[in-house]
Amino acid sequence: MRKIKLFFGTLLLLLLSGNSVTAQDWANLTRYREENAKLGLPASGERRIVFMGNSITEGWGNIHPAFFSGKPYINRGIGGQTTPQMLLRFRADVIDLKPAVVVILAGTNDIAGNTGPSTLKMIADNIFSMAELAKAHGIKVVLCSVLPVFDYPWKPGLQPVGKITSLNEQLKNYAAANGFIYLDYFPAMADERKGLKAAYSTDGVHPNEAGYKVMAPLAEKAIAKALNQK
Repeated sequence: MRKIKLFFGTLLLLLLSGNSVTAQDWANLTRYREENAKLGLPASGERRIVFMGNSITEGWGNIHPAFFSGKPYINRGIGGQTTPQMLLRFRADVIDLKPAVVVILAGTNDIAGNTGPSTLKMIADNIFSMAELAKAHGIKVVLCSVLPVFDYPWKPGLQPVGKITSLNEQLKNYAAANGFIYLDYFPAMADERKGLKAAYSTDGVHPNEAGYKVMAPLAEKAIAKALNQK
């Protein structure tokens, strides 16, 4: 009887703990909840840009924050996330913020299997759904290519090069067919193996400051194109 009481007591503590709540928030909808509330709606004349993504987007704000300084740019990246997680939080972290443009960079963590096995169709469908949600709410869309990766250090041996190449081709074709802007980081970032250039990363997946400095003008150009779309 004492063991049973201890078990249920421990269970109750877990259910009431903040860690339990966080564990159940699979898409991390609480991550930006307070910031979104404080941010509110765009000011008159403000053409807000939201960057939706994973650690590559999130890290941009920490490693090369000058890119965001003084601009109506909002970083909504969350490290480790896959496309189904981003799709779940897309309304709260993008649509509800009423941006003029969303920049979507996603897919590499799906290929790495962060939240389980994913086919390329599953990944593309989730990205397409985010783009279509944005379009339905009058938000211009910039679809980014997945950055080159030769091997994932936390999950080696997956041989992602061919999958990334194929996914990027699907994203490029989809953008062209639907009037979205395709932001192709790949040629500027890839080495001869179609991995991320060593000068632009310390782990072969995440850009360093030099890498973000290469990406920045490409992103600015794509955003300008999106803003000028009719």
